Amino acid sequence: MFEYMGDRISSAIKNIRGMGKITESNINEAMREIRLALLEADVNYSVVKEFTSKVKEKALGQNVENSLKPDELFIKIVKDELVELLGREYVPISTKNNFEVIMLCGLQGSGKTTTAGKLANMLRKKYNRKPLLVAGDIYRPAAIEQLKQIGSSLNIPVFSEDKKVLEIVTDAINYAKEEKLDYVIIDTAGRLQIDEVLMEELKEIEKNVNLSEVILVIDAMMGQDAINVINGFNDSLNVTGCILTKMDGDTKGGVALSLRHLTNIPIKFLGTSEKMDGLNEFYPERMAKRILDMGDILSIAEKVEDVISEDDAKKQAEKMKKGTFDLEDFLQTFKQIKKLGPLENILKMLPGARNMGINNINIDPKDMAHIEAIILSMTPYERRHPEILKASRKQRIAKGSGRSVEEVNRLLKQFDTMKELMKQMNSGKFKMPF
Repeated sequence: MFEYMGDRISSAIKNIRGMGKITESNINEAMREIRLALLEADVNYSVVKEFTSKVKEKALGQNVENSLKPDELFIKIVKDELVELLGREYVPISTKNNFEVIMLCGLQGSGKTTTAGKLANMLRKKYNRKPLLVAGDIYRPAAIEQLKQIGSSLNIPVFSEDKKVLEIVTDAINYAKEEKLDYVIIDTAGRLQIDEVLMEELKEIEKNVNLSEVILVIDAMMGQDAINVINGFNDSLNVTGCILTKMDGDTKGGVALSLRHLTNIPIKFLGTSEKMDGLNEFYPERMAKRILDMGDILSIAEKVEDVISEDDAKKQAEKMKKGTFDLEDFLQTFKQIKKLGPLENILKMLPGARNMGINNINIDPKDMAHIEAIILSMTPYERRHPEILKASRKQRIAKGSGRSVEEVNRLLKQFDTMKELMKQMNSGKFKMPF
Protein backbone atom coordinates (compact mmCIF):
# COMPACT_ATOMS: atom_id res chain seq x y z
CA MET A 1 0.00 0.00 0.00
CA PHE A 2 1.09 3.59 -0.71
CA GLU A 3 4.28 2.39 -2.47
CA TYR A 4 3.46 3.62 -5.97
CA MET A 5 2.24 6.94 -4.57
CA GLY A 6 5.35 7.23 -2.39
CA ASP A 7 7.65 6.47 -5.32
CA ARG A 8 5.99 9.16 -7.45
CA ILE A 9 6.28 11.76 -4.67
CA SER A 10 9.92 10.88 -3.95
CA SER A 11 10.74 11.06 -7.66
CA ALA A 12 9.08 14.49 -7.91
CA ILE A 13 11.10 15.83 -5.00
CA LYS A 14 14.42 14.68 -6.54
CA ASN A 15 13.97 17.30 -9.27
CA ILE A 16 14.44 20.08 -6.69
CA ARG A 17 17.93 18.93 -5.69
CA GLY A 18 20.72 21.37 -6.35
CA MET A 19 18.51 24.45 -6.21
CA GLY A 20 19.64 27.24 -3.90
CA LYS A 21 16.10 28.29 -3.17
CA ILE A 22 12.62 26.87 -3.57
CA THR A 23 10.79 28.97 -6.16
CA GLU A 24 7.49 28.65 -8.00
CA SER A 25 9.24 27.70 -11.24
CA ASN A 26 11.27 24.87 -9.73
CA ILE A 27 8.45 23.31 -7.71
CA ASN A 28 5.67 23.50 -10.30
CA GLU A 29 6.68 20.22 -11.93
CA ALA A 30 7.07 18.54 -8.53
CA MET A 31 3.64 19.74 -7.43
CA ARG A 32 2.09 18.44 -10.66
CA GLU A 33 3.64 14.99 -10.08
CA ILE A 34 2.49 14.93 -6.46
CA ARG A 35 -1.04 15.95 -7.50
CA LEU A 36 -1.18 13.12 -10.07
CA ALA A 37 0.26 10.60 -7.60
CA LEU A 38 -2.41 11.40 -5.02
CA LEU A 39 -5.27 11.35 -7.54
CA GLU A 40 -4.11 8.02 -8.97
CA ALA A 41 -4.00 6.66 -5.40
CA ASP A 42 -7.72 7.46 -5.17
CA VAL A 43 -7.35 10.41 -2.79
CA ASN A 44 -10.41 12.68 -2.87
CA TYR A 45 -10.01 15.54 -5.38
CA SER A 46 -10.85 18.32 -2.90
CA VAL A 47 -8.32 16.86 -0.43
CA VAL A 48 -5.63 16.75 -3.14
CA LYS A 49 -6.34 20.35 -4.13
CA GLU A 50 -6.13 21.60 -0.54
CA PHE A 51 -3.03 19.53 0.23
CA THR A 52 -1.03 20.72 -2.79
CA SER A 53 -2.06 24.34 -2.21
CA LYS A 54 -0.83 24.20 1.40
CA VAL A 55 2.48 22.55 0.44
CA LYS A 56 3.10 25.11 -2.31
CA GLU A 57 2.18 28.04 -0.06
CA LYS A 58 4.51 26.90 2.73
CA ALA A 59 7.37 26.02 0.38
CA LEU A 60 7.45 29.13 -1.79
CA GLY A 61 10.18 31.59 -1.02
CA GLN A 62 11.53 29.71 2.00
CA ASN A 63 15.22 30.26 2.40
CA VAL A 64 17.15 27.03 2.67
CA GLU A 65 19.01 26.81 5.95
CA ASN A 66 22.69 25.84 5.92
CA SER A 67 21.83 22.49 7.50
CA LEU A 68 19.15 21.68 4.92
CA LYS A 69 19.16 21.16 1.16
CA PRO A 70 16.17 22.38 -0.88
CA ASP A 71 14.84 18.85 -1.43
CA GLU A 72 15.20 18.09 2.31
CA LEU A 73 13.25 21.20 3.23
CA PHE A 74 10.57 20.43 0.66
CA ILE A 75 10.20 16.80 1.77
CA LYS A 76 9.86 18.00 5.38
CA ILE A 77 6.99 20.28 4.33
CA VAL A 78 5.34 17.42 2.39
CA LYS A 79 5.76 15.07 5.36
CA ASP A 80 4.32 17.57 7.83
CA GLU A 81 1.28 18.14 5.59
CA LEU A 82 0.78 14.38 5.16
CA VAL A 83 0.81 14.00 8.95
CA GLU A 84 -1.77 16.78 9.20
CA LEU A 85 -3.91 15.09 6.56
CA LEU A 86 -3.74 11.71 8.34
CA GLY A 87 -4.95 13.19 11.60
CA ARG A 88 -1.79 14.57 13.24
CA GLU A 89 -2.08 12.68 16.56
CA TYR A 90 -2.31 8.97 17.33
CA VAL A 91 -5.77 8.24 18.81
CA PRO A 92 -5.66 5.02 20.88
CA ILE A 93 -8.56 2.69 21.53
CA SER A 94 -10.20 3.16 24.94
CA THR A 95 -8.38 1.11 27.61
CA LYS A 96 -8.44 3.44 30.64
CA ASN A 97 -11.63 2.10 32.25
CA ASN A 98 -11.75 -1.05 34.34
CA PHE A 99 -14.62 -2.34 32.22
CA GLU A 100 -15.00 -1.46 28.54
CA VAL A 101 -17.70 -2.23 25.96
CA ILE A 102 -17.11 -1.46 22.30
CA MET A 103 -19.35 -2.04 19.30
CA LEU A 104 -18.00 -2.86 15.85
CA CYS A 105 -20.24 -1.92 12.93
CA GLY A 106 -19.95 -1.74 9.16
CA LEU A 107 -21.24 -3.06 5.87
CA GLN A 108 -21.35 -6.76 5.03
CA GLY A 109 -18.00 -8.08 3.82
CA SER A 110 -15.91 -5.35 5.49
CA GLY A 111 -14.22 -7.90 7.77
CA LYS A 112 -15.94 -7.10 11.09
CA THR A 113 -15.91 -10.65 12.48
CA THR A 114 -12.23 -11.27 11.72
CA THR A 115 -11.38 -7.79 13.02
CA ALA A 116 -13.21 -8.53 16.29
CA GLY A 117 -10.86 -11.48 16.83
CA LYS A 118 -7.77 -9.49 15.91
CA LEU A 119 -8.80 -6.70 18.27
CA ALA A 120 -9.42 -9.10 21.16
CA ASN A 121 -6.03 -10.71 20.54
CA MET A 122 -4.24 -7.33 20.51
CA LEU A 123 -6.01 -6.09 23.66
CA ARG A 124 -5.01 -9.23 25.53
CA LYS A 125 -1.39 -9.13 24.37
CA LYS A 126 -0.64 -5.42 24.60
CA TYR A 127 -2.92 -4.23 27.39
CA ASN A 128 -3.33 -7.45 29.39
CA ARG A 129 -7.12 -7.22 29.09
CA LYS A 130 -9.53 -10.16 29.36
CA PRO A 131 -11.83 -9.84 26.34
CA LEU A 132 -15.20 -11.38 25.56
CA LEU A 133 -16.41 -11.62 21.96
CA VAL A 134 -20.16 -11.21 21.47
CA ALA A 135 -21.92 -12.74 18.45
CA GLY A 136 -24.37 -9.95 17.61
CA ASP A 137 -24.89 -10.85 13.95
CA ILE A 138 -27.97 -13.06 14.33
CA TYR A 139 -28.96 -12.87 10.66
CA ARG A 140 -25.97 -14.66 9.21
CA PRO A 141 -25.51 -18.03 10.98
CA ALA A 142 -22.04 -18.37 9.45
CA ALA A 143 -20.97 -15.20 11.31
CA ILE A 144 -21.70 -16.79 14.70
CA GLU A 145 -19.84 -19.96 13.76
CA GLN A 146 -16.94 -17.96 12.34
CA LEU A 147 -16.63 -15.94 15.57
CA LYS A 148 -16.71 -19.13 17.64
CA GLN A 149 -13.92 -20.63 15.54
CA ILE A 150 -11.84 -17.46 15.90
CA GLY A 151 -12.45 -17.41 19.67
CA SER A 152 -11.49 -21.08 19.94
CA SER A 153 -8.24 -20.56 17.98
CA LEU A 154 -7.28 -17.66 20.28
CA ASN A 155 -8.63 -19.24 23.47
CA ILE A 156 -10.91 -16.21 23.94
CA PRO A 157 -14.52 -16.79 25.09
CA VAL A 158 -17.42 -16.10 22.71
CA PHE A 159 -20.94 -15.29 23.94
CA SER A 160 -23.96 -16.17 21.79
CA GLU A 161 -27.70 -16.69 22.39
CA ASP A 162 -30.85 -17.24 20.35
CA LYS A 163 -32.43 -13.92 21.34
CA LYS A 164 -32.83 -10.37 20.08
CA VAL A 165 -29.56 -8.48 19.67
CA LEU A 166 -30.05 -6.05 22.57
CA GLU A 167 -30.89 -8.94 24.91
CA ILE A 168 -27.78 -10.83 23.76
CA VAL A 169 -25.59 -7.78 24.41
CA THR A 170 -27.14 -7.16 27.86
CA ASP A 171 -26.71 -10.80 28.87
CA ALA A 172 -23.14 -10.80 27.51
CA ILE A 173 -22.19 -7.80 29.66
CA ASN A 174 -23.63 -9.49 32.77
CA TYR A 175 -21.77 -12.69 31.87
CA ALA A 176 -18.50 -10.80 31.41
CA LYS A 177 -18.80 -9.19 34.84
CA GLU A 178 -19.59 -12.55 36.49
CA GLU A 179 -16.59 -14.18 34.80
CA LYS A 180 -14.24 -11.25 35.66
CA LEU A 181 -13.78 -10.39 31.98
CA ASP A 182 -13.10 -6.69 31.42
CA TYR A 183 -13.42 -5.94 27.69
CA VAL A 184 -16.58 -6.72 25.70
CA ILE A 185 -16.34 -6.58 21.89
CA ILE A 186 -19.71 -6.70 20.07
CA ASP A 187 -19.71 -8.03 16.50
CA THR A 188 -22.84 -6.65 14.81
CA ALA A 189 -24.73 -7.46 11.61
CA GLY A 190 -23.82 -5.86 8.32
CA ARG A 191 -25.82 -5.10 5.20
CA LEU A 192 -24.92 -4.68 1.55
CA GLN A 193 -25.87 -1.04 2.02
CA ILE A 194 -26.98 1.24 4.83
CA ASP A 195 -30.68 0.75 5.62
CA GLU A 196 -33.14 1.81 8.29
CA VAL A 197 -33.46 -1.66 9.91
CA LEU A 198 -29.70 -1.93 10.41
CA MET A 199 -29.41 1.56 11.87
CA GLU A 200 -32.32 1.14 14.26
CA GLU A 201 -30.75 -2.00 15.66
CA LEU A 202 -27.38 -0.29 16.19
CA LYS A 203 -29.02 2.83 17.65
CA GLU A 204 -30.94 0.67 20.13
CA ILE A 205 -27.68 -0.84 21.39
CA GLU A 206 -26.03 2.60 21.62
CA LYS A 207 -29.04 4.02 23.49
CA ASN A 208 -29.30 1.21 26.07
CA VAL A 209 -25.69 0.16 26.59
CA ASN A 210 -22.89 2.23 28.08
CA LEU A 211 -20.48 1.96 25.14
CA SER A 212 -16.87 3.07 25.43
CA GLU A 213 -16.49 3.20 21.65
CA VAL A 214 -18.41 2.73 18.41
CA ILE A 215 -15.87 1.65 15.80
CA LEU A 216 -16.66 1.47 12.11
CA VAL A 217 -14.91 -1.28 10.14
CA ILE A 218 -14.29 -0.18 6.55
CA ASP A 219 -12.97 -2.16 3.58
CA ALA A 220 -10.14 0.05 2.26
CA MET A 221 -10.68 -1.35 -1.23
CA MET A 222 -13.98 0.58 -1.42
CA GLY A 223 -12.02 3.70 -2.33
CA GLN A 224 -13.90 7.00 -2.18
CA ASP A 225 -17.23 5.25 -1.51
CA ALA A 226 -15.89 4.64 2.00
CA ILE A 227 -16.39 8.33 2.83
CA ASN A 228 -20.12 8.10 2.05
CA VAL A 229 -20.42 4.96 4.18
CA ILE A 230 -18.66 6.62 7.13
CA ASN A 231 -20.87 9.70 6.91
CA GLY A 232 -23.94 7.47 6.62
CA PHE A 233 -23.13 5.63 9.84
CA ASN A 234 -21.99 8.77 11.61
CA ASP A 235 -25.30 10.52 10.87
CA SER A 236 -27.06 7.94 13.06
CA LEU A 237 -24.36 6.86 15.52
CA ASN A 238 -21.62 8.49 17.55
CA VAL A 239 -18.76 6.84 15.65
CA THR A 240 -15.52 7.24 17.63
CA GLY A 241 -13.07 5.69 15.19
CA CYS A 242 -12.45 3.59 12.09
CA ILE A 243 -10.53 0.42 11.30
CA LEU A 244 -9.43 0.10 7.68
CA THR A 245 -9.23 -3.55 6.61
CA LYS A 246 -7.57 -5.27 3.63
CA MET A 247 -4.72 -2.78 3.47
CA ASP A 248 -2.53 -5.68 2.31
CA GLY A 249 -4.65 -6.10 -0.84
CA ASP A 250 -4.68 -4.16 -4.10
CA THR A 251 -5.91 -1.00 -2.43
CA LYS A 252 -4.00 2.19 -3.32
CA GLY A 253 -4.49 3.55 0.19
CA GLY A 254 -6.04 6.85 -0.88
CA VAL A 255 -8.99 6.45 1.47
CA ALA A 256 -6.61 6.70 4.46
CA LEU A 257 -5.49 10.13 3.24
CA SER A 258 -9.05 11.35 2.70
CA LEU A 259 -10.89 9.82 5.64
CA ARG A 260 -9.83 11.92 8.63
CA HIS A 261 -9.81 15.18 6.71
CA LEU A 262 -13.32 14.73 5.30
CA THR A 263 -15.06 13.06 8.27
CA ASN A 264 -13.00 14.13 11.32
CA ILE A 265 -13.18 10.50 12.52
CA PRO A 266 -9.77 9.08 13.50
CA ILE A 267 -8.31 5.93 12.01
CA LYS A 268 -7.46 3.67 14.95
CA PHE A 269 -6.14 0.54 13.24
CA LEU A 270 -5.13 -0.88 9.88
CA GLY A 271 -5.86 -4.50 9.03
CA THR A 272 -2.71 -5.72 7.28
CA SER A 273 -3.24 -9.49 6.92
CA GLU A 274 -5.74 -12.28 7.51
CA LYS A 275 -3.71 -13.54 10.47
CA MET A 276 -4.91 -12.81 14.00
CA ASP A 277 -1.91 -10.53 14.65
CA GLY A 278 -2.53 -8.57 11.44
CA LEU A 279 -3.86 -5.43 13.11
CA ASN A 280 -1.62 -2.37 13.43
CA GLU A 281 -2.26 0.76 15.46
CA PHE A 282 -2.43 3.83 13.24
CA TYR A 283 0.21 6.53 13.84
CA PRO A 284 -0.09 9.43 11.36
CA GLU A 285 3.60 10.42 11.55
CA ARG A 286 4.82 6.86 11.09
CA MET A 287 2.50 6.37 8.13
CA ALA A 288 3.67 9.61 6.49
CA LYS A 289 7.28 8.48 6.85
CA ARG A 290 6.49 5.12 5.30
CA ILE A 291 4.78 6.80 2.33
CA LEU A 292 7.93 8.89 1.78
CA ASP A 293 10.29 5.88 2.26
CA MET A 294 11.71 7.32 5.49
CA GLY A 295 11.10 4.02 7.28
CA ASP A 296 9.21 3.10 10.42
CA ILE A 297 11.83 2.15 12.98
CA LEU A 298 9.48 2.69 15.94
CA SER A 299 7.04 0.07 14.65
CA ILE A 300 9.90 -2.38 14.11
CA ALA A 301 11.09 -1.73 17.69
CA GLU A 302 7.59 -2.36 19.05
CA LYS A 303 7.33 -5.65 17.15
CA VAL A 304 10.72 -6.71 18.51
CA GLU A 305 9.74 -5.79 22.07
CA ASP A 306 6.71 -8.09 21.76
CA VAL A 307 8.81 -11.18 21.03
CA ILE A 308 12.26 -10.49 22.50
CA SER A 309 12.78 -9.64 26.16
CA GLU A 310 15.05 -6.76 27.11
CA ASP A 311 17.41 -9.12 28.97
CA ASP A 312 17.74 -11.42 25.95
CA ALA A 313 18.40 -8.45 23.66
CA LYS A 314 21.14 -7.14 25.99
CA LYS A 315 22.80 -10.56 26.22
CA GLN A 316 22.81 -11.00 22.44
CA ALA A 317 24.12 -7.45 21.92
CA GLU A 318 26.94 -8.07 24.42
CA LYS A 319 27.91 -11.29 22.63
CA MET A 320 27.92 -9.50 19.29
CA LYS A 321 30.12 -6.79 20.78
CA LYS A 322 32.59 -9.32 22.18
CA GLY A 323 32.57 -11.42 19.02
CA THR A 324 31.32 -14.51 20.88
CA PHE A 325 27.99 -14.69 19.03
CA ASP A 326 27.75 -18.32 17.82
CA LEU A 327 25.30 -20.51 15.89
CA GLU A 328 23.51 -21.44 19.12
CA ASP A 329 22.77 -17.73 19.65
CA PHE A 330 21.90 -17.35 15.98
CA LEU A 331 19.36 -20.19 16.26
CA GLN A 332 17.66 -18.55 19.26
CA THR A 333 17.61 -15.16 17.49
CA PHE A 334 16.32 -16.84 14.33
CA LYS A 335 13.41 -18.42 16.22
CA GLN A 336 12.54 -15.05 17.75
CA ILE A 337 12.69 -13.30 14.35
CA LYS A 338 10.18 -15.82 12.97
CA LYS A 339 7.69 -14.63 15.59
CA LEU A 340 7.81 -11.12 14.10
CA GLY A 341 5.83 -12.35 11.11
CA PRO A 342 6.92 -12.33 7.44
CA LEU A 343 10.44 -10.90 7.27
CA GLU A 344 9.67 -9.00 4.05
CA ASN A 345 7.11 -6.93 6.00
CA ILE A 346 9.88 -5.87 8.39
CA LEU A 347 12.26 -5.03 5.53
CA LYS A 348 9.63 -2.69 4.02
CA MET A 349 9.75 -0.59 7.20
CA LEU A 350 13.47 0.14 6.92
CA PRO A 351 14.47 3.68 5.83
CA GLY A 352 15.18 3.77 2.09
CA ALA A 353 13.72 0.28 1.54
CA ARG A 354 12.17 1.22 -1.80
CA ASN A 355 15.29 3.12 -2.88
CA MET A 356 17.47 0.07 -2.11
CA GLY A 357 15.00 -2.30 -3.77
CA ILE A 358 14.41 -4.45 -0.68
CA ASN A 359 10.70 -3.61 -0.45
CA ASN A 360 9.79 -6.25 -3.04
CA ILE A 361 11.93 -9.09 -1.69
CA ASN A 362 9.96 -12.31 -1.25
CA ILE A 363 11.40 -14.60 1.38
CA ASP A 364 10.26 -18.19 0.97
CA PRO A 365 9.29 -19.66 4.39
CA LYS A 366 10.84 -22.93 3.14
CA ASP A 367 14.27 -21.26 2.97
CA MET A 368 13.88 -20.18 6.60
CA ALA A 369 12.90 -23.75 7.53
CA HIS A 370 15.97 -25.13 5.69
CA ILE A 371 18.32 -22.85 7.66
CA GLU A 372 16.75 -23.96 10.92
CA ALA A 373 16.96 -27.65 9.91
CA ILE A 374 20.70 -27.31 9.13
CA ILE A 375 21.51 -25.69 12.48
CA LEU A 376 19.35 -28.17 14.40
CA SER A 377 21.27 -31.03 12.76
CA MET A 378 24.44 -29.79 14.47
CA THR A 379 25.35 -30.81 18.01
CA PRO A 380 25.22 -28.08 20.67
CA TYR A 381 29.04 -28.14 20.76
CA GLU A 382 29.24 -27.65 16.97
CA ARG A 383 26.86 -24.68 17.17
CA ARG A 384 29.07 -23.07 19.81
CA HIS A 385 32.26 -23.88 17.87
CA PRO A 386 31.41 -23.77 14.13
CA GLU A 387 35.13 -23.59 13.30
CA ILE A 388 35.39 -27.38 13.93
CA LEU A 389 32.97 -28.14 11.10
CA LYS A 390 35.10 -29.97 8.54
CA ALA A 391 34.04 -32.13 5.57
CA SER A 392 32.85 -35.25 7.44
CA ARG A 393 30.80 -33.23 9.95
CA LYS A 394 29.27 -31.14 7.13
CA GLN A 395 28.24 -34.32 5.28
CA ARG A 396 26.55 -35.64 8.43
CA ILE A 397 24.74 -32.31 9.00
CA ALA A 398 23.62 -32.20 5.34
CA LYS A 399 22.28 -35.75 5.55
CA GLY A 400 20.53 -35.09 8.89
CA SER A 401 18.83 -31.92 7.61
CA GLY A 402 17.94 -33.26 4.18
CA ARG A 403 19.92 -30.45 2.54
CA SER A 404 23.11 -30.41 0.46
CA VAL A 405 26.68 -29.82 1.66
CA GLU A 406 26.71 -26.72 -0.56
CA GLU A 407 23.80 -25.26 1.45
CA VAL A 408 25.61 -26.02 4.71
CA ASN A 409 28.72 -24.25 3.39
CA ARG A 410 26.64 -21.28 2.20
CA LEU A 411 25.04 -20.88 5.64
CA LEU A 412 28.42 -21.03 7.40
CA LYS A 413 29.88 -18.47 4.98
CA GLN A 414 26.92 -16.12 5.52
CA PHE A 415 27.31 -16.52 9.27
CA ASP A 416 31.03 -15.67 9.08
CA THR A 417 30.21 -12.59 6.96
CA MET A 418 27.62 -11.49 9.52
CA LYS A 419 30.10 -11.92 12.40
CA GLU A 420 32.71 -9.90 10.53
CA LEU A 421 30.14 -7.15 9.88
CA MET A 422 29.26 -7.08 13.59
CA LYS A 423 32.94 -6.80 14.48
CA GLN A 424 33.40 -3.84 12.12
CA MET A 425 30.30 -2.09 13.44
CA ASN A 426 31.50 -2.44 17.04
CA SER A 427 35.00 -1.24 16.18
CA GLY A 428 33.63 1.82 14.37
CA LYS A 429 35.26 0.81 11.05
CA PHE A 430 32.00 0.01 9.30
CA LYS A 431 30.92 2.38 6.53
CA MET A 432 27.46 2.50 5.00
CA PRO A 433 27.51 1.20 1.39
CA PHE A 434 25.70 4.30 0.06
